[in-house]
Amino acid sequence: MQYRTLGKTGLKVSALGFGCGAVGGLLVKGEYQKMVRAVARAVDLGVNYFDTARIYGDGQSETNLGLVLEELAPDVVVGTKVRLTGEDMQHIERAVVDSVEGSLTRLRRERLDLIQLHNGVGFRSQPDRGVVGIDDLEPVMHTFQSLAEQGKVRFWGINGLGDTEALHQAVSIGGAQTVQTCYNLINPTAGTRVPEGFPFQNYGQLIDLAADNQMGVIAIRVLAAGALSGTPHRHPVAMPSVSPIASGGDYAEDVERSKAFAFLIDEGYTSNLVEAAIRFAISKAEISTALVGVSSLEQLEQAVECAQKGPLSSEALSRLHDIWALARDWGAGN
Repeated sequence: MQYRTLGKTGLKVSALGFGCGAVGGLLVKGEYQKMVRAVARAVDLGVNYFDTARIYGDGQSETNLGLVLEELAPDVVVGTKVRLTGEDMQHIERAVVDSVEGSLTRLRRERLDLIQLHNGVGFRSQPDRGVVGIDDLEPVMHTFQSLAEQGKVRFWGINGLGDTEALHQAVSIGGAQTVQTCYNLINPTAGTRVPEGFPFQNYGQLIDLAADNQMGVIAIRVLAAGALSGTPHRHPVAMPSVSPIASGGDYAEDVERSKAFAFLIDEGYTSNLVEAAIRFAISKAEISTALVGVSSLEQLEQAVECAQKGPLSSEALSRLHDIWALARDWGAGN
């Protein structure tokens, strides 16, 4: 397993991270012993970053991860998140503290390695869309720093979803050590320049801007919630219906778009689409860790095997630009 530095935190994290959310679902709805075996195997294979959030299963992911890590006692890095609601916006500092305290209890830890704001970022607050305004970031970051001074968190970060210009401003003004951002074959704009007419949100190479500001980058949705497996089939513990982020109008549309990357298999660059998606994500050196949510031990083994093959070849990466040049024909869908 390759390890990368998480920005200026100095933490060394595995290039492949373990996503504990509901999309994969294992840490939310799986059988406990299967969770234990998967986490233990992940650690054996070198995975050392585990990413969860309070809203995953209404606290169930944090609770389960806390129990498993207490049983196994591995040396790992754990990140979780705070999501503010409309009501919370009237008392941001208290809401952040309460959320962190709850996460510490559920995770059975005295200190969080990484706490992240889970809300998207815009120029103004839009609580109904889960978006906080630029001005709201200051009290959030101040509270995170205060919690760090109390020894309850080590580092903190923001969510790289929302309005592109607002996100660029949020990253440029500093205050956070990490950013989570969507990056995959269907929408690579957070880390790759795309042609005019690209049909989805353009994040304007947010990853590169974050790296320039010494922020650690955590890539999410690298499999487009599973659509980049090329099949609409979903595992029984996985979220049965998933809304895409910055791509198609629905999951089925993204599955259909995944066929555009079949040439990577046909021409011998990869053995399957999952491998293509994972290796594409880790090809971006500025990404500290790429999260993959899993539903089973078998999926974990496959993901790690893919990551161990390393980045895609420069020839394969160059060919991808030809596909993105045709993306305008995909249609935005939303």
